[in-house]
Amino acid sequence: MTTGARGVCEPKRPNNQRVSCEAANNNATPPSPAIAPGAELIDVRQAAAEIGARGIDPRIARLVPGFDAPFFQAGLAGYSDAAMRIVARRHGCPFCVTEALLDRTLLAGGRGFDKADLGDLHDNIPGGPEDHPLAGQIMGSEPAEMAAAAIKMIEQKARTDKQYRLLAYRGALAPGVNPPDTEGISEQLRAMREHVRLPGGQQVGFWPPEKDLRDAGLAAALAAEQPESPASPAQASFEVIDVNLACPVKKIERKARGGHWLAEPLGAIKILEAVREAVPANIPCAVKMRRSFDDTPEMAANFERIFDAAMRMGYAWATVHARTVKQKYMGPSRWEALRDLVRRHPNAIVFGSGDVWEVSDIFRMIAYTGVHAVSVARGCIGNPWIFRQAREMMAGRPPAPPTIAEQRAALTEHFRLSLAVTHRFRHGEETTSKMMRKFGIKFAQHHPRRDDIKRRMIGVSSAADWWSVVDEFYPAG
Repeated sequence: MTTGARGVCEPKRPNNQRVSCEAANNNATPPSPAIAPGAELIDVRQAAAEIGARGIDPRIARLVPGFDAPFFQAGLAGYSDAAMRIVARRHGCPFCVTEALLDRTLLAGGRGFDKADLGDLHDNIPGGPEDHPLAGQIMGSEPAEMAAAAIKMIEQKARTDKQYRLLAYRGALAPGVNPPDTEGISEQLRAMREHVRLPGGQQVGFWPPEKDLRDAGLAAALAAEQPESPASPAQASFEVIDVNLACPVKKIERKARGGHWLAEPLGAIKILEAVREAVPANIPCAVKMRRSFDDTPEMAANFERIFDAAMRMGYAWATVHARTVKQKYMGPSRWEALRDLVRRHPNAIVFGSGDVWEVSDIFRMIAYTGVHAVSVARGCIGNPWIFRQAREMMAGRPPAPPTIAEQRAALTEHFRLSLAVTHRFRHGEETTSKMMRKFGIKFAQHHPRRDDIKRRMIGVSSAADWWSVVDEFYPAG
């Protein structure tokens, strides 16, 4: 690796652009097994070989060409940017999901797309052709805004930012407001106005934006100019739109979002309907859920009601995390709930999530629960080899641990890809170096000197620091 080549490297976005669920590392228990009585008796190697022989459910392969194996990388708050996704793909991951993008951040000007790394459309650069097939995950509180944000994600700015906002406004304005009544429109928009905040509480602006209040009288004219149908699938940046009804984020001003919708089934169903109706029929919509809001019978019934509704209205699949919303990331997940769900809905496509820490857990979950694919979340941070190992097991081979040379190669490509994302920001190299510390610490779990590496990674603040650690512990062959 030459010094010149290192200069091409890259990191991530500034923290103030983060739009995602609460960071798992602030409220998560260490890796531990799920509650799955009898799962320990499963012959994982045999199960993997059988799964490899039969392949993925053909319905999934038809819905999303390229999704050819029963596992994928989840959307991970603060982690699963395009750099991480591409590294995973190069190690055998067939499908990825963005972390949750807040609908209002997308509609307020598109900054949310930075979180999906769709700014640089070049080969092998985040957002380019290599980062497919890809699901864009959205989260929000208002059906019309979620629908408008979904259209914007599919179209990728085929219309102006204001036109996308008007898609949401028209639903809010409709009854009783005469479009030519400029003053009436302005007053109604002002009544809707509120702070837009990220999940941590940071204010990022107002909704609706001030410029929309000033120009409210143009609403009817702009609406008339809007194309009636979204961009063609060939232009879409996402193969799937994934509605997040799972993340245990805080409520905002008494409004539900993420997993809180599981306690409010009527609102959840309205959001699912609005998104499915807005997105072209030939683009699959999926939903991410948790097994319930909490463990009460009432909330279990709410889950079933929302799940049934999603399947009836044509959602392609549901990814179900086997913890409750109240659990956040604390305590074990319950794979029994996934198994029972699959048995109750034999014709539905269900993906499973929760306590998948190593490659054997992928096949143990499938064999135990009957889910059609497994969402790999925290178990793939710093461990892209889990996907290569899964393909090895499906082929009847033992999973090979990564060599030191393979670890160096993965660290190097991840750093370079991260720099490609952040090069357009001020201090991009410094941002990447600091952001990559958390990945370096996770990668260290595969190294015989993991504790030494972790101590060194904590102090990394520049590219020179990063390469010093890599060269010391992962020497080039």
